[in-house]
Amino acid sequence: MSYRSSLQSEYRQPSNPGRQIARQPTNRSAEKRDESGYTLVHAGRQVRFGPVAFWIVVGTVTTLGMWSAATATYFAFRDDVLTRLIARQAEMQYAYEDRIAELRAKVDRATSRQLLDQEQFDQKLEQIMRRQTALESRATAMGAIPDITGSIRAPSRGAAVSEPANPGIPKPSPISDTAVFVAPPDREARLESRTPIIVNAPATKAAKIQGVDNVIVRLQNSLDQVERRQFASLTSLEDSLESRQRRMRGVFTDLGLDAGQLEAATPRAGMGGPYVPVKLANDAGAFERQLYRINISRAQVERLNRTLALVPYRKPVVGEVEFTSGFGIRTDPFLGRPAMHTGLDFRAATGDPVRVTANGKVVSAAWAGGYGRMVEIDHGNGLSTRYGHLSEIDVKVGDVVKIGQVIGLVGSTGRSTGPHLHYETRIDGEAVDPQKFLRAGVRLSAG
Repeated sequence: MSYRSSLQSEYRQPSNPGRQIARQPTNRSAEKRDESGYTLVHAGRQVRFGPVAFWIVVGTVTTLGMWSAATATYFAFRDDVLTRLIARQAEMQYAYEDRIAELRAKVDRATSRQLLDQEQFDQKLEQIMRRQTALESRATAMGAIPDITGSIRAPSRGAAVSEPANPGIPKPSPISDTAVFVAPPDREARLESRTPIIVNAPATKAAKIQGVDNVIVRLQNSLDQVERRQFASLTSLEDSLESRQRRMRGVFTDLGLDAGQLEAATPRAGMGGPYVPVKLANDAGAFERQLYRINISRAQVERLNRTLALVPYRKPVVGEVEFTSGFGIRTDPFLGRPAMHTGLDFRAATGDPVRVTANGKVVSAAWAGGYGRMVEIDHGNGLSTRYGHLSEIDVKVGDVVKIGQVIGLVGSTGRSTGPHLHYETRIDGEAVDPQKFLRAGVRLSAG
């Protein structure tokens, strides 16, 4: 018990002097009080251990110390075991490093070849993508032209490219006017996916490169076809517009009309806006120049259409045209004497619709002597038409009429021997042969 007393006297420090228990005068009294355990005091804190716990801790510490000493002694006298172990580890490490270096060299060589191949592929793909974008913009510009019928179709199934195994290879869309390509993944991902193939199977790699080249060539051929079709459509449209302009101007020439004067006098609907001149860039390509010419031709055709809408060169009745009497001198059907016939008589049945042959305004819609029920349309610029012997009039004075509008029904009113339509065309009040207008219309429509 003397050992307990010494521990107590050395470590036990009371934290509160006011509560400190008075030291007993004899060691026997302390031994009796601490027989139930051991108390450690540090920084004002007390930790109490029971006898069993205290000896367990002491035993554990002693056992660990003895084990450490024994292990150190064993390895100190058996250093050859440790040496062999270290040498084996070093040998394995060197072999592993050599293998890593060899594989890294192979990967570097394969990556270098792959980078060269990839750069070439990227360049070709970039060219195709730029060309694709240009063709799409051209298709959009062409789509704004209403004269082009149909669309530039995608390449035929035989020329289309099947879906490649490599995700970096673009593929044309089956529903687009031009081939739309899927954006390729990043280069690192492609290299990572291709490196094992190149290292382990060079023959497969060569086959894949050849396959990529074939796909690029087929895509270029597909774009060539699309571009040729675009130019062919533009050329066809340009030729058609130029031909139509010639035919439309030929109508004025055949009729002896001044096209410029008629165009200047043609009424226009409300329109306006700032004047912005059309400019063609100096670096414009063949497509842009051709599109510029087409737009100019379209504007001219539209202007001529507005003017020709006031020229009565269309048929006043539907169906096949059959004349019962022509323009000029004839034998009068009632008196049997020579007389001037100022129009054309169209064979028709009672009740057949009579249609206006040009835009204009109704200036007469009533009974007019030998004409019977008659409608007269003023088309402006000194042009007018008359429709006689009607059984019914469907318009009134002041009405604005459009081409093809029904203005009455065929009849036999007035000085007539049977149902027919008497049709006249007049320039500045003078009757002219309507067949001149009809023939000009036939030539214009035939084109």
